[in-house]
Amino acid sequence: MSTITPEILTAHNVTADEYSKILSILGREPNLTELGIFSVMWSEHCSYKSSRVHLKKLPTRSKYVLLGPGENAGIIDIGDGIGIAFKIESHNHPSFIEPFQGAATGVGGILRDIFTMGARPIAVMDSLRFGPLDDPETGARNRRILEGVVSGIAHYGNCFGVPTVGGECVFDKSYSGNPLVNVFALGVIDKNKIFKGQAHGVGNPVIYVGAKTGRDGIHGATMASDEFTEESKQKRPNVQMGDPFLEKLLLEACLEAMETGAVVGIQDMGAAGLTCSTCEMGSRAGTGIEIDLARVPQRETGMTPYEIMLSESQERMLLVADKGREKEIFDVFEKWGLDAAEIGTVTGDGVLRVRNHGEIVAEIPNRELADEAPLYNRPFTKPARKAPMEAPAYQAGDAKEELIRLLSSGDLCSKRWIYEQYDHTVRTNTTLGPGSDAAIVRIKGTETAVAMSLDGNGRYCALDPREGAKLVVAECCRNLSTVGAEPVAATNNLNFGNPQKPEIMAQLVEAIEGMADACVFFETPITGGNVSLYNETLGEGIYPSPVMGIVGLLKNTRPVPMRFQSADRDVLVVGGLRESSLERFGGTQYANVIAGQLWGLPPELDMDYEKRVQRAIREIVSAGLVESSHDAGEGGLAVALAEASFDGVGARIQLPAAERPEVQLFHEAPSRIVVSTAQAAAVTAIAAKYNVEVAAIGKTQVGRLLIDTKIDATIEELREPWSASLERMLHA
Repeated sequence: MSTITPEILTAHNVTADEYSKILSILGREPNLTELGIFSVMWSEHCSYKSSRVHLKKLPTRSKYVLLGPGENAGIIDIGDGIGIAFKIESHNHPSFIEPFQGAATGVGGILRDIFTMGARPIAVMDSLRFGPLDDPETGARNRRILEGVVSGIAHYGNCFGVPTVGGECVFDKSYSGNPLVNVFALGVIDKNKIFKGQAHGVGNPVIYVGAKTGRDGIHGATMASDEFTEESKQKRPNVQMGDPFLEKLLLEACLEAMETGAVVGIQDMGAAGLTCSTCEMGSRAGTGIEIDLARVPQRETGMTPYEIMLSESQERMLLVADKGREKEIFDVFEKWGLDAAEIGTVTGDGVLRVRNHGEIVAEIPNRELADEAPLYNRPFTKPARKAPMEAPAYQAGDAKEELIRLLSSGDLCSKRWIYEQYDHTVRTNTTLGPGSDAAIVRIKGTETAVAMSLDGNGRYCALDPREGAKLVVAECCRNLSTVGAEPVAATNNLNFGNPQKPEIMAQLVEAIEGMADACVFFETPITGGNVSLYNETLGEGIYPSPVMGIVGLLKNTRPVPMRFQSADRDVLVVGGLRESSLERFGGTQYANVIAGQLWGLPPELDMDYEKRVQRAIREIVSAGLVESSHDAGEGGLAVALAEASFDGVGARIQLPAAERPEVQLFHEAPSRIVVSTAQAAAVTAIAAKYNVEVAAIGKTQVGRLLIDTKIDATIEELREPWSASLERMLHA
């Protein structure tokens, strides 16, 4: 009689077909520990079984890419013998269940992904999405989640000693039951000293280092591969507990151990813990690994093999060392006060063999676990869409009042309350930090600086996932170009609902294909990333929410600010004013906040023109021709002009007559950058080289923003509601 019942399979999210495949692989029935191992490795979170077939469409190579997808982080070459390792990961489900620890361990996990490559982390960014803070029904919960997530990110990053240099924070009802917490990290590495998670060398010892194993996080990967239900709150034990001070010690110890030359391979024990690190290291190298769980450092008594293998306790790594050089490794970790224990050896049979006090408790081929998980080409129809194509009847109001409402809205208001909790200057590399179009960190010892931008737009993707994804890539690249950086490589986080629903799967497919087209065109290959599916609660999915993290390179020069600096400068729009139809107005912040609904299509993107605008602004900024430079993105031209005025210097703006003034002021057509300059002719000449329009729209002035006869406001009238809105909503 079988001991694996249908109820046990359901509890492990293993389908009947998958169980048949397990039986075929093993040639026998699995025991419970083996079933648990299969369940986490074949979970959506670890195997990408619904997305892998489509992820192959993404570009992954360029002259900059040293290491693409398949390892813990991608790496690019920035010259001077230096590489940059970077990646983005999600911790969405854990952050809903336990916001503080969910977000904190998300930071810890992405940092380990960076330093397991041999890189020292120097920057973190986060992309956050929550339900509305002022919603009568869910506002209190949304506020609690936001406060917990921000505190968790701040706690881990600040204690570890890495600056959180920027990001984004978005609010929408679609995230009320399923917040998104995506964390990006970047580190510096000697390009000749890259470490990989591979277990080479039969007979080499396998060494466990870092924190002791406990019962926290068991089945975290499986939990992250399922929808939320009324019972989700009971899954708190599935959320790991983090210790940033221990992780700092682990970082230093790992980097020092790597310097000895005794480390053959190294892997973070992230999702699926010891299971993932052992079978993936073996599979990548074509080897086997045999371990004995009795040797694993444990902080709780009576742990079963199932619990030890599936625990996701934080701050742990797995090393493979050169046989005979183990003492060099142990000496380093003893110096840093960390556990280091030889728990097994590399074998030549390709099998993950797990013993407990010598008795075999699991025996599974590595490749079948890690690289040959079930692959689904799930059916898809047309993307789910709830918005009408036709514009609804709405009445535009007073433009000044509408501008203030937009500046006070959750998406556009100041996020200072959030980023003031983060240390964004630690390590003294940050030259442009939170609140800017892009963050910039210098690379000490070189003349190169690295710019980073995170962007996503669920509204655009809800209206058209393919075009929305293209716009996200373009926006992210434009933010980098606006500060003078050339975009060179990308990482992505694909946040979607249940892929077993054909209309949701269609969103994922179209977003990936749109992203692939744009990344090829803008020459920003994907070096790695994350897929987070089943972001649904009680059957209600989030907006399709792909998030891009793109890295750019520039010389170590004084960054150009986004705000106007002095009076009587020409205000230009590089890219021109770019008209927009009412159909293309329906995905804007104006439609969302003022009209109260979405419709139509997202803004129209001409990728060729966008690329020329970006080339032009990079040359303009590099030539030192502008005093300020700011992307006219979400909220449109009026919002961009207000944001550029918040240091006290506003502008007198004159726009052409328009049939619908609200469209002219607030549409979000891409390929537009607002600059202020004393050298308008030189700016225009460079733009003309690229066949790019430049619209001269006014002059800067102190103290007021005047746009035609429609908006006349003091800077303080605009800045006060913008700066205070988030805190007011938090304390509602």
